[in-house]
Amino acid sequence: MIAVLIVVCEVGFWILLAGGLALRYLAKMPRTGVAVLLLEPLLELVLLVVTAVDLKNGAEPDWKHGLAAAYIGFSVALGHRTIKWVDVRFAHRFAGGPPPVPAPKYGRARTVFEWQSAARWILAALIAMGLLEAAVRYVGDPAQTTSLRGWQTKMLFVIGINLVIATSYTIWPKQAPAADLPQGGTDDRDHTGAGRKSGW
Repeated sequence: MIAVLIVVCEVGFWILLAGGLALRYLAKMPRTGVAVLLLEPLLELVLLVVTAVDLKNGAEPDWKHGLAAAYIGFSVALGHRTIKWVDVRFAHRFAGGPPPVPAPKYGRARTVFEWQSAARWILAALIAMGLLEAAVRYVGDPAQTTSLRGWQTKMLFVIGINLVIATSYTIWPKQAPAADLPQGGTDDRDHTGAGRKSGW
């Protein structure tokens, strides 16, 4: 049941997103569109309640409960960003909105971008770990919570990978190709930090 509900929540997320944006930009009903988009958090709330009830009713904790906690964590931390990303592109394509601003590619700006991305993924993993810990304490029996502890370990890997990626951009900032540099062969774009090894 939990696994099915996760799929339903994911499908529901995209249906609400598409419906909200269509109402907002195509049907020219911005308030109704925003109201539909605000229903998104209810999906995570329903999943959280059902997961808690399932455990309370004596279900043995397994990978499905761990997956539910991870899904909720990533939805909370990344859901708003996903909606904003799609909204900008939908508005540009169908409502004459400004084109999306591309992510920075080089130097300090790219480093900051990578740390911001890492922060969102780390927050998602921490939320998931918190929910998993709450489930472990609720169940109480270590023999029954092995799968939940395993999901906590997976979240630690997510945190570690994101820290490694962001740190690599700090130590080795991505350099602009020579063809993109100003004439004279040097990059004087100090506001981005491109072409500088110092990073921070």
